[in-house]
Amino acid sequence: MQRIKKGDKVVVISGKHKQKTGIVLQVFTKEQRAIVEGVNMIKRHTKENAQNQKGGVIEKEAPIHLSNLALLDLKAKEVKPTKVKYGTDPKTNQKVRLSRKTNNLVGGQ
Repeated sequence: MQRIKKGDKVVVISGKHKQKTGIVLQVFTKEQRAIVEGVNMIKRHTKENAQNQKGGVIEKEAPIHLSNLALLDLKAKEVKPTKVKYGTDPKTNQKVRLSRKTNNLVGGQ
């Protein structure tokens, strides 16, 4: 089951970018990877062409595996991964994701 969605605030839990946080820009479900803003930056050398007038070195985000990401509690003081449970929002009566410990909203809601 896919727990991380576009717009969620996540933390990297392993690898060379451990403890970095960011917002998920895109999720590739078949490859089980996601692009996180400001994490796993790579450099690409581009040629000058008609659409892209400037050539040179461009820095952009590369996909990172979903097993290396964890959702963040939006109101927590510490940057720690959180476990998720599902509940209903009393105001809108919609299904939402909540932190198991604090009952705060999780992700980018």
